[in-house]
Amino acid sequence: MSPAALFAFVAAYFGLLLIVAWRTSRHAGNEGFFIGQRSSHWALVAFGMVGTSLSGVTFISVPGAVGANGMTYLQIVLGHVLGYAVVAFVLLPLYYRLKLTSIYRFLEVRFGPRAHRTGAAFFIGSRTLGATARLYLVIAVLQETILSRLGVPFALTAAVILLMIVLYTIEGGVKTIVWTDTLQTAGMLFGLVFCIGMLLGALSLSPTDAWARMNETGLSRIWGTDGQRADHWAKQVVAGAFIAIAMTGMDQEMMQKNISVKTLGGAQLNVMVLAFIMLAVVALFLFLGGLLSLFAREVGLPPSGDKLFPAVVMGHLPAFVQVVFILALISALFPSADGALTALTSSTCIDLLGMQQRADWSEAKKLRVRRTVHLLFAALFMALVLGFKALDDPSMIGLILKIAGYTYGPLLGLFAFGLLTRRAVVDRAVPWIALAAPLLCAAIDFNQAALFGSYRMGLELLVLNGAITFGGLWVASSALGVARARVA
Repeated sequence: MSPAALFAFVAAYFGLLLIVAWRTSRHAGNEGFFIGQRSSHWALVAFGMVGTSLSGVTFISVPGAVGANGMTYLQIVLGHVLGYAVVAFVLLPLYYRLKLTSIYRFLEVRFGPRAHRTGAAFFIGSRTLGATARLYLVIAVLQETILSRLGVPFALTAAVILLMIVLYTIEGGVKTIVWTDTLQTAGMLFGLVFCIGMLLGALSLSPTDAWARMNETGLSRIWGTDGQRADHWAKQVVAGAFIAIAMTGMDQEMMQKNISVKTLGGAQLNVMVLAFIMLAVVALFLFLGGLLSLFAREVGLPPSGDKLFPAVVMGHLPAFVQVVFILALISALFPSADGALTALTSSTCIDLLGMQQRADWSEAKKLRVRRTVHLLFAALFMALVLGFKALDDPSMIGLILKIAGYTYGPLLGLFAFGLLTRRAVVDRAVPWIALAAPLLCAAIDFNQAALFGSYRMGLELLVLNGAITFGGLWVASSALGVARARVA
């Protein structure tokens, strides 16, 4: 299909999103922007969060990695199920009991205002880097498949997509994205199932025959059994559990949607339903990756990498499949980008600027400040997308998980110390401990060969980072003795 025709479908899809945003953002206000006025239905939130959790990176990178790593990524997702249970039955009851708008308010109640701002700052850094890495990958695919052939430069593509995201999030925030994410998750899942069906047809295989072929070629390998390697099953499952706890339960973007649900029971049901939907959906993405690798071997393409899926669809499948692929890809892109932009605005306004406590600010001034912060984050997204283009990592899923190991570790340690101990900590020490932990982890990571020999540390870097933060807080608290926490 011609690039102009594909672009017309993309423009029509953008128009649909703007219509949904207009209808849902009326009379939203700051409360609607931040937590959807606590009126979201759990089923809508759970379904929409599938798109937020997966993103365009999952759509492109997870299938693309099967040719090199088999289906070992499923080990991480099995760990996610355990982590989601901790989020549902340990963290959510706390957030609802304290009636939090920002989850980092817990750190202030437990330790003090510096801990609160430290938690928010690490979230802002983590989510900004992660969201822009995901955004870059999908923009790069759209650029290569459509817009380069129309003579549109990459920077203009990125700017227009960010403008679209700003237009449909700047007023409604969470109230809007609960609905737009539902629409986009449906589009992404339809594209996934449709592409699987088309590849099975192109290969003249039934699902069972395709699975047998994957077994023969080693593509269906799930379990890593070499304890020296980073993909050993125990490491992956444990890391997956902690990734889910940190990147969902201690992430304002993910939790602001959960705490917008009317009741605690509804929010808990939402999280557990999400966990099992995610497991099924990722399994389908891995099966798709196996089909892509089989097809690539038949037509002489490289059997793995982020460019595999677009190369197969755009170069070897019919035009109508290309339309479905592009719209599904955009559907995978937006839930992670729009939620991140909204959550970063919320956390900055609530946690760093103290908007909810500013009685001297009128509602009109709060609205102006919120919009300004929203636009500034959009500009930062633009700068970072251009930075990731310069970096051009061949596997963005690995890079994103690596970033998360450094940036979410201090959050994991802070929340764990606050929940599991009764010890008081000098508030002014918290930022220094949280900064020292990832720096120490970096020193360990870059010297693995000298420290561990043939053993290689992978995603357990997140757990190590959290443990170092926890240990630092324990040492800082020892001089004070055991004190009763401010939260029972």
